[in-house]
Amino acid sequence: MTTEHTIRRETAHKLARYTLFSFIVTFILSRTFVFLIMADEMPNLYFFMHGTHVHHLNYGIFLLAAVCGYSVFRRPTGRKAEITALLYGVAMGLTFDEFGMWLHLGGSYWQRVSVDAVIVVSALFGIVAFARSLKKFERRHFWAFIILLVALFGFALVIYTAGNRLGDVVGPTLHNLEDASSP
Repeated sequence: MTTEHTIRRETAHKLARYTLFSFIVTFILSRTFVFLIMADEMPNLYFFMHGTHVHHLNYGIFLLAAVCGYSVFRRPTGRKAEITALLYGVAMGLTFDEFGMWLHLGGSYWQRVSVDAVIVVSALFGIVAFARSLKKFERRHFWAFIILLVALFGFALVIYTAGNRLGDVVGPTLHNLEDASSP
């Protein structure tokens, strides 16, 4: 394995960590701002075009297109690659925060499927950012892998169950808040 290959892989892991960080921060900020706007705790920052609310997933899609074009045609390295990774995470956060609206156009902002999608995308970014190379996977790690897989499945089950219970408790309030803020 060449030094150049090692550096490139380490850079990919580092860029994935930047992307994961900005993805999670964007998701949290998006949810917080929407909640505060709907609760009339901060000014309405929504953009309307001819009476139609332009959802932030659209900003994410445009930013994804720009970041992708820049990445393909300019192939950034160094600091520019780090900024590109951060912007990619922001674009993914804006887009996947409203994932439920992709599936159910006109549906509620508070769809559980959006949070589930953010968890899955975060897990994928986390794997790229922190997982060991598959080339280093050895037979002696097989049982550790099985134990980790069972633990992750158990964790996912706990998160899913807790999310359903939290949704039952908080969901009606969020839907009422959304209905009250609709034009």
